Amino acid sequence: MIRQTVFGFKIEKTDEELTAHGGLALLAEYNHGVGLRDLADRYLPGPGSNRGYAASAFVDSLVLLLQAGGRRLEDLRELRRESPLLKLVGRDLIPDSDTVGDWLRRMGDPTTGQAGLLGLGTVRDTLNHRLLRRDERKDYTLDMDAMQVEAEKHDAHFTYQGEKGYMPMLGYLFEPGICVHDEFREGNESPGAGHVAFYLDCVQRMPVGKRIARFRADSASYQAALINELEEDGVLWTITADQDAAVRKLIASIPDAAWQEAFPGAGYELAETVHSMEKTETSFRLVVKREERQQQNLFDGEKYFHYAVATNLPEGKSAFDVLTWHNQRGQAENYNKELKAGFGQDQMPCGQSHANAVYFRIGVIAYNLFLGFRRLACPSSWGRHTMATFRWKLIQIAGRIVNHAGQLILKLKAETNLLLLIHGIRQRCYEESSAAT
Repeated sequence: MIRQTVFGFKIEKTDEELTAHGGLALLAEYNHGVGLRDLADRYLPGPGSNRGYAASAFVDSLVLLLQAGGRRLEDLRELRRESPLLKLVGRDLIPDSDTVGDWLRRMGDPTTGQAGLLGLGTVRDTLNHRLLRRDERKDYTLDMDAMQVEAEKHDAHFTYQGEKGYMPMLGYLFEPGICVHDEFREGNESPGAGHVAFYLDCVQRMPVGKRIARFRADSASYQAALINELEEDGVLWTITADQDAAVRKLIASIPDAAWQEAFPGAGYELAETVHSMEKTETSFRLVVKREERQQQNLFDGEKYFHYAVATNLPEGKSAFDVLTWHNQRGQAENYNKELKAGFGQDQMPCGQSHANAVYFRIGVIAYNLFLGFRRLACPSSWGRHTMATFRWKLIQIAGRIVNHAGQLILKLKAETNLLLLIHGIRQRCYEESSAAT
């Protein structure tokens, strides 16, 4: 017999119940333990008939899909092929992609008050409360940031960056990294719209005994109304200053002697002054960084590039301290990247914006659940692992599912140390389940 393959092995079909995502059972166990399914059925509209799927079937399936690495609704077919594994975690039925698409449109339908989207907001808030009450902190830093999602969809509009898509606004608690609030916005909505209302929505979503004590944002939040609200709430804040005519004039008035190199060899200088906007109730510090341009002729002869940060941080914080702390808000961009690349929110599944808003909020819930699982159920040494790393180290473990003496058993192809770690994760998932009830 003449061999017609590169290597000499054969491929045959097996009827054994196998899985390529054995570790997904652990995430499913955590999700269910903290109440995802119960909350979905409690706060989202139920099926229209006795034969319809419960809300939890859609929410739970999409969360597992995104945590497993699915990128589109059609990937539900791959999840359905994991039926032996899903039986272990009580998720026997997975809706098909068309059914899920119809459900997303119904849940976000503005003519019915977007009951599903609002219900998902309550699910998100309740799960966040359960996670935050396990955190000893009382005060948190809120980082507000917009995230561009490119989408060649029927309802999508062009963003200010010239790409067709959406521009969701997100509020992250910097310390635990969770998204406390999300607002799905059209691409053509003004970057500066609704910042005070969004901030107040974030404040309302904090559990009793927890508060937003610090705030950071980019220049879209450089607004008198927001600054006044932060001052009234006693919040410490830094906001990238919009270099309007007044700010440029103020920077130009800073004497040369006031500029100091940040540290030896920094390559830039810092100075600060005091500023107020026409409608701000108090003045504030304006910390300015200047860096000499390399090609002056490309910038109308301007010698320096300036970057300004407005803040009410106390005088004890140097200009360098202010700039360093403000730049930590770049972590919010990393959270955005994780939400997009790690949880499939870089592409939307539907042609209607209201349906995509529902899908996006489920993505936020999947992301927050992962953070809870990573912090509360996994070793502390895994605390900085991304979702992609978790898939590589834990989720994508080959397994075999057997029924022995009426007991379902998941046999994993894993080393002894990893199996011990997995048993520990399951025990902590159980403890979190008990704490959530």
